[in-house]
Amino acid sequence: MTTLREKTRELLDMIEVARQGGGPDKIKSQHAKGKFTARERLDILLDPGSFHELDTFVQHKCNDFGMDKMVYPGDGVITGYGAIGGRLVYVYAQDFTVLGGSLGKKQSEKSCKVMDLAVQNGAPVIGLNDSGGARIQEGVMSLAGYGDIFYRNTNASGIVPQIAVIMGPCAGGAVYSPGIMDMVFMVKGTSHMFITGPDVIKAVTKEEVTFDELGSAQTHNTESGVAHFMAEDEEEALQKVKTLLGYIPSNNLEPPPVVDPGDDPQRICDELYDIVPYDPIKAYDVKDVIRCLMDRGQYFEVHEHYAPNISVGFARLNGRTVGVVANNPKFFAGTLDINASVKGARFIRYCDAFNIPLVVLCDVPGFLPGKSQELGGIIRHGAKLMYAFSEATVPRVTVVTRKAYGGAYIVMNSKHIGADLNYAWPSAEIAVMGPEGAINIIFRRELAEAEDSARKRSQLLDDYRKKFANPKLPSEYGFIDEIIPPHLTRVRLISAMETMQGKRVRPPYRKHGKLQVKGGAGHAENTGRQPG
Repeated sequence: MTTLREKTRELLDMIEVARQGGGPDKIKSQHAKGKFTARERLDILLDPGSFHELDTFVQHKCNDFGMDKMVYPGDGVITGYGAIGGRLVYVYAQDFTVLGGSLGKKQSEKSCKVMDLAVQNGAPVIGLNDSGGARIQEGVMSLAGYGDIFYRNTNASGIVPQIAVIMGPCAGGAVYSPGIMDMVFMVKGTSHMFITGPDVIKAVTKEEVTFDELGSAQTHNTESGVAHFMAEDEEEALQKVKTLLGYIPSNNLEPPPVVDPGDDPQRICDELYDIVPYDPIKAYDVKDVIRCLMDRGQYFEVHEHYAPNISVGFARLNGRTVGVVANNPKFFAGTLDINASVKGARFIRYCDAFNIPLVVLCDVPGFLPGKSQELGGIIRHGAKLMYAFSEATVPRVTVVTRKAYGGAYIVMNSKHIGADLNYAWPSAEIAVMGPEGAINIIFRRELAEAEDSARKRSQLLDDYRKKFANPKLPSEYGFIDEIIPPHLTRVRLISAMETMQGKRVRPPYRKHGKLQVKGGAGHAENTGRQPG
């Protein structure tokens, strides 16, 4: 008679077979490419001993094209839940050793199950992508599987964090799931993303392009903006995922985690006087300013290599997470262009969806001029940045450090589009345009007729700066709440954020706004989902 112990041993043997994936040879091949297996990746990502697998023995039901002889437990994806830093997460990790990680209907069902559980239980979902794409042998069933995943990605947007880690190929329809998700990580050398590969492009358009040019981590981090983070290897990518999760809440109804700041909330930042030149045309790296202001000098930048004229990322003030949006004069003088506008808007909407307050450092001479910008739709894309700030209901604080000219001043979280508190340094120049451009227009005739045009110009510039290009006049109108010494900026930011912990804003009900920017679904009230 069979005993329960014997049945248990049989079960354990079955589990061990499932854990082997596509077998030793396939695992060896995976390692030869410089890649971990799906289970090894989960071991690195999750807290030790926390992973609980689901659907271990699910198998495909396809018998066409010899598929009846290629059946593996798990069907090319490992799914379940575990913990990162003690917090619940749901995961699915495609196993390239099993049928190239190709997606069929059963693999899709497994992934959808954990995505549903993530939403129901208010926990992040992390997808580790390593797949050859749709399983051709299953025909339309594989396409249906992708559609099921995309639908859940969409419905989960702005409800729970969705993180995609591209650990290998990701092509065709497979790319749309990461495209909907909140944050995309890629690995140098081993991960690629594209809708159509080089061979198809050559056949249709006659263009010659390599895999790396088309879809490498460098391409998507620097040129397309599809990816948010780039890592040297898989382990670094997974460690960065852990770092990100330390800044963000588990769902849209929770506040971000609070940690021990390890820093004095009353710390004075005298270094700012050396970092930021008084001359408004001299460049500096705004990331040095951010690190000076934030706890322990830590700044987790998002989209570091894309549109560097604006810097966005996560940091902490007195242990509380904030999202930082800052013009960077080191690149293109800190001007706003198409890419910077879209980058900023996506990040702002993400922060707003997940209750992360915003700190804005404004040093912007305007929008980048040029034919390519105008024809590329800078009007439309620049509006996205303004729209994202305007609809955001989280606490919003702006510090104008130097230049704040024209429409770009309005767009960068000014009082006029709903910012809660706006500070300015004594060096701030808040005006319709810079002094040089202004006097060229206003005093064109006087300059042309002056006996000493250089002296006249210098006098007019001085007068304009005293009257308009300074923070005094905006503060008299209440557009600047306070002019502050630079060294007290950290102190004021912490104080401002502490006072706004209880901020509550309920916008009028609407189905959704017109301008949609990837990075969060918006407010619960506006999507028919009522907060608890």
